[in-house]
Amino acid sequence: MSRVLIASLAAILSGPLALPAAAEPLALHCERLFDARAGRMLDARTVVVREGRIAEVLAGRVEVPGARAVNLSGRTCSPGWTDLHVHLDSQSSPKSYEEGFRLDPVDYAYRSVGYAEKTLLAGFTSVRDLGGEVTLHLRDAIEQGLVKGPRIFAAGKSIATTGGHADPTNGWNDMLSHLAGPPGPTEGVINSPDQARQAVRQRYKEGSDLIKVTATGGVLSYAKSADAPQFTLEELRAIVETAKDYGYTVAAHAHGTEGMKRAVLAGVTSIEHGTRMSDEVIALMKRHGTWYVPTLHAGRFVAEKAQEPGYFPEIVRPKAARIGVLIQDTFARAYRAGVKIGFGTDMGVGPHGDNAREFLYMVEAGMPAAAALQAATIDAAQVLGVDDQGVVEPGKRADIVAMPGDPVADIRAVLGVDFVMKDGVIYRMPAP
Repeated sequence: MSRVLIASLAAILSGPLALPAAAEPLALHCERLFDARAGRMLDARTVVVREGRIAEVLAGRVEVPGARAVNLSGRTCSPGWTDLHVHLDSQSSPKSYEEGFRLDPVDYAYRSVGYAEKTLLAGFTSVRDLGGEVTLHLRDAIEQGLVKGPRIFAAGKSIATTGGHADPTNGWNDMLSHLAGPPGPTEGVINSPDQARQAVRQRYKEGSDLIKVTATGGVLSYAKSADAPQFTLEELRAIVETAKDYGYTVAAHAHGTEGMKRAVLAGVTSIEHGTRMSDEVIALMKRHGTWYVPTLHAGRFVAEKAQEPGYFPEIVRPKAARIGVLIQDTFARAYRAGVKIGFGTDMGVGPHGDNAREFLYMVEAGMPAAAALQAATIDAAQVLGVDDQGVVEPGKRADIVAMPGDPVADIRAVLGVDFVMKDGVIYRMPAP
């Protein structure tokens, strides 16, 4: 679908609701401020915002001449959160599989606008979207101010092998397969190192911000195995090496041990899900500095829905029941072992806007609340490879969220976000 069409759709959907660019200086009076760099809670601070950037962070409640005061008393301010694993073009339902045959990209584009706004209003000012061609255009529409949503780092089409987790023709009957022909690197399906390089270059051509590979089978794909490795080491190395030529990081979906090992040895930036992560893989990830994005919410969601007859196709249901319940235990082991962890939910599997529940599951599994908040702020910025967000410090982007209470003392406070600022623009304010 053309960018012009997506932009037109976005304009229709947003119309007069689009917010103006940040103009007047603001002084946010915060009862507390989470220091993401140090991982500790500070007392009252005044955060001064000018032209979309943080200008000053002052101790106490300070009246700033020429700046409009924003009263956030009783609230904790935090750097805006980042979800490192979302799919904004879709949301799981019992009809998801049949909709793939009925809906057009325009349908997914319309839906993505609402999903993006829900995500932003939940406190997530940035996301890494790991698979979905529509989201490249959604990213552009948000950057142009046509619709409301988080800053998007978009992978575009995930790279798979034939029959792999992101092969778009899985489950097609013979007639459809014959009409369409076998997908190739242009469609993100490869079967050799040369094709792997071509697929990365195609993602560059399409405007992706990073590369996503499906290093093993997946839970929700219409195929039997969720664990089997689906790339050779040589294919993965070709992807990573070519990605580096374009300044790309590489995120690797992986559930099975062997697929994870190959992905880490190839040099990927992050392992997503990591369900059957072994002690050997943990040691490899620590040695190579590989990040882990656990997606606990998705694991819980699919395990729960696997108990509902008809929610998933029968080929998917056993995988969802088996894999989903393992992720939280894997996360707990990886955290105790010292693996670097970034925050990610796999929303699109679960309902958009519910992202903050991931914090609760991380804490439940043994991660301190402050570390969980760092995973979604300063640590997530490192995974993205950016240094202008993730902390509330002078010169950084004015991405700030606030919530009643103290999330370090009680992590459930993250569910009550009622103030959201992105690039100095306020998208959500507490009720008077």
